[in-house]
Amino acid sequence: MDEDSRIAAVEEVPADGSLLFTVRDGFDREEAILLGLSDGVVALRNYCPHWTDVRLDKGSGATRRNGELVCEKHGATFEAATGECTHGPCEGATIERLEVTVADGNVYLTDEDYEFEEVGPSGEHDLSSRGRIDFSGN
Repeated sequence: MDEDSRIAAVEEVPADGSLLFTVRDGFDREEAILLGLSDGVVALRNYCPHWTDVRLDKGSGATRRNGELVCEKHGATFEAATGECTHGPCEGATIERLEVTVADGNVYLTDEDYEFEEVGPSGEHDLSSRGRIDFSGN
């Protein structure tokens, strides 16, 4: 694997949240998230298909409940392994997956459509924006 495509060590990918990273598609910077699964790691674009400007991970990890991703804006839920919406306004839609490979304890971006840029947000979003749904119990 090419060291320039290394995103993170597998142990850095949260089992109950996400790891936010930035990729480049030509001149465009886009965000994606790594999700730890019981049988590996998956990478998904960081958006809700209902409104693609709504991010699932705003910089502190995506909300996950019962193994699914949750859009805090709309309450939609997505299968973590596939990105398919299982409930909500975009039911049946799927979040775009990015190809990643795990080798020697590291996760590498191997998707030919994207280049890995950096771990963290693209800087093109307001990280202070909050969803309407509060999962803190308050």
